[in-house]
Amino acid sequence: MTKPLEGRVALVAGATRGGGRGIATALGEAGATVYCTGRTTRERRSEVGRAETIEETAELVTEAGGEGIPVAVDHLDPAQVAALVERIDADHRRLDVLVNDIWGSEHLFRFNTKLWEHDLADGLRLLRLAIDTHLITSHHALPLLIRDPGGLVVEVTDGTAEYNADHFRVNAFYDLAKTGVIRLAWGQAQELRQHGGTAVAITPGWMRSELMLEHHGVSESNWRDATVGTPHFCMISESPRFVGRAVAALAADPDVSRWTGQSLSSGQLAQVYGFTDVDGTRPDCWRYMVEVVENPDAAPGDERYR
Repeated sequence: MTKPLEGRVALVAGATRGGGRGIATALGEAGATVYCTGRTTRERRSEVGRAETIEETAELVTEAGGEGIPVAVDHLDPAQVAALVERIDADHRRLDVLVNDIWGSEHLFRFNTKLWEHDLADGLRLLRLAIDTHLITSHHALPLLIRDPGGLVVEVTDGTAEYNADHFRVNAFYDLAKTGVIRLAWGQAQELRQHGGTAVAITPGWMRSELMLEHHGVSESNWRDATVGTPHFCMISESPRFVGRAVAALAADPDVSRWTGQSLSSGQLAQVYGFTDVDGTRPDCWRYMVEVVENPDAAPGDERYR
C-alpha cells in the first residue's frame, strides 16, 4: 500500500471518538504522524462521560500504518494548547495538517427546544466547546502550520453551507455552532492564502459514531439491523472512517488549494477522489437528505446513493 502522507505531521484536535477518531485513523492509513488530543484518557473522563480514550485512538492510528501520539488537552485552556504546539514543534519542527474536530457537547443541547426555553448555561457552554476551542487551537497552531507552504486546516461541522443556509439545525445554539464553524473555515482561508495554506469546512453524513450505534442498538458489523428511530440510518449512514478518508485525500492532494474556503462533504469528495467507506461503498448522505428524507413521496432506500 502507498502511504502518501508518510513524513507528514497532523494534529487532530478532538480525536477521542466519532469523526475525530475516524479522521485520525484514516490519516494513519495514509502514513501520517498524528497527534490525537482530547480530554478523556485511561485515567480520567471528560464531562461527556464516555469510555473512549485518546490512547485508544492513537493505537488505531499506529495499527493503521501511521504513528499515533495521544496528548491530553483541554482546548478551552490556551496554555495547554500552546504547550501542545510547542511539543509538536520540538518533536518535528512542522505541522502539515490541523483538524479542528473539538465538540464534546452531545449532553448539552435539547432537540427542538426554543432559545428561551433551552438551558442558557448549557447553550453557552456548547458554543464555547464548539467555537472557542477551534479559535484557541488555530490561534496557537497556525504559526507552525504556515512555516512551510502547503498546510491544510480542516474545520469539522455538521451540514454543508448550502444545506444549512435554509435548514434550521436542531436549535439556535446548535445551529449557530455548526454554521459558525463553516464561516470560520472561510475566514481562515482568506488569511492563509498569502502563506500558501488552505482551509476548508467538512461535514460527514449520517455518521455511525459510537454514540449513534449505541442509540440504535447495533454495532458496526450489523448497523443495517437498527430498529430505533429513523429508517434512514439503516440506509445511508456512514462510518467515521469515511470522513477520515475524505480528509486524508485532501491532505494528499498537491492541488488542495482549489478547495480553499469551501464547505465540503465526505460523499461529495468520495466522487472526486474515489475513496470508499469501510464497506466499499460511497454514501452520498446530503443528496439523500434532500431527495429522499425531505421528499414525502420517496421511500427509504440507498439505491443511487451509494
